[in-house]
Amino acid sequence: MTIYNLGSINIDKVLRVPHLPAPGETLAAHGYAEGLGGKGANQSVAAARAGAQVVHLGAVGPDGDAMLALMAADGIDLSQVARLETPTGMALIMVDDAAENSIAILHGANVLVPDETVAAALAAAAPGDTLLLQNETSGQAEAAGQARRAGLRVVYSAAPFEPEAVRQVLGNVSVLLLNELEAAQLTEALGQPLEALGVAHVVVTRGKAGAVHHDVGAGTQTAYPSPEVAAVDTTGAGDTFAGYLAAGLDQGLGWEAALRRALAAAALSVTRPGASAAIPDAADVAAFAGRSAG
Repeated sequence: MTIYNLGSINIDKVLRVPHLPAPGETLAAHGYAEGLGGKGANQSVAAARAGAQVVHLGAVGPDGDAMLALMAADGIDLSQVARLETPTGMALIMVDDAAENSIAILHGANVLVPDETVAAALAAAAPGDTLLLQNETSGQAEAAGQARRAGLRVVYSAAPFEPEAVRQVLGNVSVLLLNELEAAQLTEALGQPLEALGVAHVVVTRGKAGAVHHDVGAGTQTAYPSPEVAAVDTTGAGDTFAGYLAAGLDQGLGWEAALRRALAAAALSVTRPGASAAIPDAADVAAFAGRSAG
């Protein structure tokens, strides 16, 4: 099967700092790096490294060639990425010595993805394929509706959290991914518990504590622990989890196997610096999971 990911592509500019600055504080950074980022690109890389066939739907500007080259190196199909005159999206990231981060994003070309490009790409999809979505591009609601009508699984990371964006796509979502803060914000904004949202599967990530799978049809909540690691950089961990989970479901893994592999991949990613550069491949994850289980 194929994963179609309507997702952002960013140029990440990362500063390593001793601590995240307080308002008005100036800090001297002790490291700098630049690389591929954006929730969409990160999730495409994660799904591809998990072994899935991935088609990325998105847009870049004239400065996006280096980012596309990095994605192509993972075998991601970029034929549906539009080339625009608007600059490529950008993320300015600070990572402190405790591995926590602070991020500011310029959306750039990500919010100008041509609707006709997305519609044409999804018209070629087959029932059983997957559409992966986040909140960093344009066109999510239309894409989700087209995908569900065509019999695709729709996996939606509701981040960055925007209540109206969630409302627009929720009726077409098969799998909803949230972190604990987003879950609290969503239930407050909609005035409903997660089980009443009309989504068959809701997964709430809890950082180093793991994740909880709400199987709404079965009426169950199952908690899965995360392997214990010494974190270096948590940037992109949630995207690693999302991409690996989407790949696991696409590959026919059961929920337990897919979730445990996604948690292992996310845990391994935080032991490495960077966003997409830190995402492990399937062989690394399998070896890590074996060591953790032992």
